[in-house]
Amino acid sequence: MSRARDTEAHIADSHDLIRVHGARVNNLKDVSIEIPKRRLTVFTGVSGSGKSSLVFNTIAAESQRLINETYSAFVQGFMPTLARPEVDVLEGLTTAIIVDQQRMGGDNRSTVGTATDANAMLRILFSRLGTPHIGPPSAYSFNTASVKASGAITVERGNKKAVKATFSRTGGMCTECEGRGTVSDIDLTQLYDDSKSLAEGAFTIPGWKSDSFWTVRVYAESGFLDPDKPIAKFTKKEMQDFLYREPTKVKVEGVNLTYEGLIPKIQKSFLSKDKDSLQPHIRAFVERAVTFTTCPACEGTRLSEGARSSKIAGISIADACAMQTSDLAAWIAGLDEPSVAPLLTALGQTLDSFVEIGLGYLALDRPAGTLSGGEAQRVKMIRHLGSSLTDTTYVFDEPTAGLHPHDIQRMNNLLLRLRDKGNTVLVVEHKPETIAVADHVVDLGPGAGTGGGTVCFEGTIDGLRASDTVTGRHFDDRSTLKADTRKPTGALEVRGATANNLRGVDVDIPLGVLTVVTGVAGSGKSSLIHGSVAGRDGVVTVDQSAIRGSRRSNPATYTGLLDPIRKAFAKANDVKPALFSANSEGACPTCNGAGVVFTDLAMMAGVATVCEECEGKRFQASVLEYRLGGRDISEVLAMSVAEAEEFFGSGDARTPAAHRVLERLVDVGLGYLSLGQPLTTLSGGERQRLKLATHMGEKGGVYVLDEPTTGLHLADVEQLLGLLDRLVDSGKSVIVIEHHQAVMAHADWIIDLGPGAGHDGGTLVFEGTPADLVAARFTLTGEHLAQYVGA
Repeated sequence: MSRARDTEAHIADSHDLIRVHGARVNNLKDVSIEIPKRRLTVFTGVSGSGKSSLVFNTIAAESQRLINETYSAFVQGFMPTLARPEVDVLEGLTTAIIVDQQRMGGDNRSTVGTATDANAMLRILFSRLGTPHIGPPSAYSFNTASVKASGAITVERGNKKAVKATFSRTGGMCTECEGRGTVSDIDLTQLYDDSKSLAEGAFTIPGWKSDSFWTVRVYAESGFLDPDKPIAKFTKKEMQDFLYREPTKVKVEGVNLTYEGLIPKIQKSFLSKDKDSLQPHIRAFVERAVTFTTCPACEGTRLSEGARSSKIAGISIADACAMQTSDLAAWIAGLDEPSVAPLLTALGQTLDSFVEIGLGYLALDRPAGTLSGGEAQRVKMIRHLGSSLTDTTYVFDEPTAGLHPHDIQRMNNLLLRLRDKGNTVLVVEHKPETIAVADHVVDLGPGAGTGGGTVCFEGTIDGLRASDTVTGRHFDDRSTLKADTRKPTGALEVRGATANNLRGVDVDIPLGVLTVVTGVAGSGKSSLIHGSVAGRDGVVTVDQSAIRGSRRSNPATYTGLLDPIRKAFAKANDVKPALFSANSEGACPTCNGAGVVFTDLAMMAGVATVCEECEGKRFQASVLEYRLGGRDISEVLAMSVAEAEEFFGSGDARTPAAHRVLERLVDVGLGYLSLGQPLTTLSGGERQRLKLATHMGEKGGVYVLDEPTTGLHLADVEQLLGLLDRLVDSGKSVIVIEHHQAVMAHADWIIDLGPGAGHDGGTLVFEGTPADLVAARFTLTGEHLAQYVGA
């Protein structure tokens, strides 16, 4: 009897599906699906169709929120507060581990080693085995400064008693550069004109107006300097006070202010901030005024002399961090030290994971902020590869981003390995090679933005191919090689390029054509283009750095479109343009122009309720009475880009300046976005195309695009190729760093770097037309391109 009962399915084994019912996050329209557990499910659909909204903002977000709720209220107070996604039912969730493409910390103190814990293990290793022994693990850390202190401390225990105490901590930080590896040198000629006096407006720093209390007047009226004397004629003492004086309290017109030397003030106000977060004109000033050079004291290693002197088998921790991880893994494997065997095993596994995931070319001292989105995602994967956890849900956002076709198979094997350990793997992906290995496919669409948000197909790969969805129709699309390639009109010469792993590369990049720079990940593509081409005059670079913006930012503010619209409204109604900004005078006073009122609930997720006064329109009622072409400002911001292009193109609302920006947005395939949609709700592909549209307005003859197909659906890639053609036909030169074979096949000229990654790459292996590359077939890229075009 008992044996018969054993053969019956146990009720605990029946929970083999993740059920989503009625999901309405962002543009999802009551989506209901069932996702099989312990399988690899790929989510496809055009950019902006709702994939991330379903996978990241619904399934993964709710899983994380439920886990956070298992902690005490005290602990939850220190964790990010997550709101419950807008969904009716979510069942069968398991712990979600999110591996996304968020760029890693921009702070240059963060390196590949610190981000993966490899540095922490190396520090322990050197503190145990390094000779001479210089101290605990902190003595090898470039983020820890050496500290010495002595004095009296009062211990409040029973009878209070003053006790003499000394304290010291040995850190590994280089004192010269404070562990940054570089020292900044400020070009004083960019800060002021020394032929003028302070009273004559000598400062050339952006935003420093002559009547500003906090900046210019505190110098002029401090009493330390003569405001009417040209700076060039300052005495040695005045120059010292002007440039380097310690913060000192001064009175200016009866107000207490702090006077500080110009150089420390500039360092605090501009240099301590992440460069990407600065406004464009301030960023340009910083790039002009500040030069970063390798620290002469530590030679860029960031470490003190003591930390560099301690060695194991002739290798210091600085040497170890500068090695490629593939070489470092071999060195660690050769150390035979039973006293630290568990540490060597753990460190060896971490370093082997780098090699396995295709990042063996990285060094541990590489700043984390310089990694591409795809590299950052793969670095985050490292800690999960050797994990013994099973029955968890791994969520990946385009894990093949930045991977050469040669590396995609390796990534597929990793995803399948995670699944075979008994995990649920959810992947948002556009590459057919990865979609092809899925057990289950969910296709969202049919369009993007408001035209998407529904499930068009669920099932197997064969079912997808046969379905009449956008993904199904384009799944087997293959670009063909061009019969005729354009002829170059000139060339950009690069001579002796040696950035990172490049080995004195000489190459002529043709102008007036579409040039694709390719090669396996880590072969030196970005080093060549960003190191030798990007900084030149007339070169406009659209890279993968994230768009900075709060929920108040939207496509209209980011592209500068709102300025001509505000002026057009102001002119038509004879009022001030500031009234038509939700961040300025026209803002609804109740919600300050946010459209919603946020209620902070401490450790629980804050609640956002639509503002009752403006009903989410963000503007004062009086502002909404002003009209342009029969529409008020809130109705204009609710329009899609395509609608707005028509609206501002003719009739009473005709505004050529706004129309030009809107045409560029339609050109890059963003016609479906609404003008007032918060930037925080855009997908990665949408953000990059928004950035491209903004840069298309700049006056430059050469465009450099860094992997523009990231986040693009197969159908969108066709549109991108059309856009690149239009740019070249209009007289521009376009250089694209790219792995996508459709873009390679469409190119006029290909520059292929390799043959491998890291120190196995950095040389030019091919330059010529795509047809020549396919015919030669002697490089990895040539092999894969030939397979792709069926040659």
